[in-house]
Amino acid sequence: MKIQYLGTGAAEGVPALFCNCAYCKGLRARLAAGEKTRELRTRMQVLIDGELSVDFPPDAYAHMAAYGVDFSAIRYLLVTHSHMDHFYAHDFILRGYKYAAEMAAEELTIYCNREVCDVFRECTRREMKESVAKNVRTMPVGAFEEIAFDDWRAYTMPAHHSSRDPLLYMVEHGGKRYLHLCDTGRLPDDTMDFLKALGKRADAVSCDCTFLWDDADPNARHMNLKEAVYTRERLCRAGVADGATKFVVTHFSHNGAPTAEAVARAEREYGVIAAYDGMTLEI
Repeated sequence: MKIQYLGTGAAEGVPALFCNCAYCKGLRARLAAGEKTRELRTRMQVLIDGELSVDFPPDAYAHMAAYGVDFSAIRYLLVTHSHMDHFYAHDFILRGYKYAAEMAAEELTIYCNREVCDVFRECTRREMKESVAKNVRTMPVGAFEEIAFDDWRAYTMPAHHSSRDPLLYMVEHGGKRYLHLCDTGRLPDDTMDFLKALGKRADAVSCDCTFLWDDADPNARHMNLKEAVYTRERLCRAGVADGATKFVVTHFSHNGAPTAEAVARAEREYGVIAAYDGMTLEI
């Protein structure tokens, strides 16, 4: 399984869109001077084996241009929740008609909760051509479901977040398993119970680490590094992860000042992998 971290930032990006804090201002100046740095973080998107995307942010175009990925080959999209940085539905009006030729996959299926279905309709109703609409379908799913499509399988479970019915996913393909735990605070007990009952070990886990080294309330809608590591411990106790599982922290906010030094320290002290835009992980 090939996992591409196309974007690893929180909603506002790093540097943040409208921010003049010392970190964002300094990073913006370095970027303007031509510095190439992994501290630049676009909104989060994960692409698996070239044909399944977890979330689709407003930075998807930038991801295509930066990493040469073929988004016409995406056949399945798993959406965690309706917040703009994870689901920018407007772009799907461009999936066909005069905007796209010789596409690799004719149809796209979007698995999501009902609020995301509503957002899709609201955002595309003004400009969506019928010739495009017939090949893009939304499939509403809820928590604690098993979804089977072609040679893929996914399991859904609830996140602890501020949107309506946010979802987390375990994805299976080619004999490997990927667990996506982003845009969530501490995992609900019923999510942990569900994962334990599945009896499936993850080969790789992506975990929310929005606040990085900053303090965070355990009841917050995102995690810091301490909560992420605690989540890893819970997964190991439940048999969902073990020492061979690759544990990735991602979804960083500018508020946590995710400098190269700060993420390197996290990797060194806790044995995690700190994701960066364009990182590829093979499992």
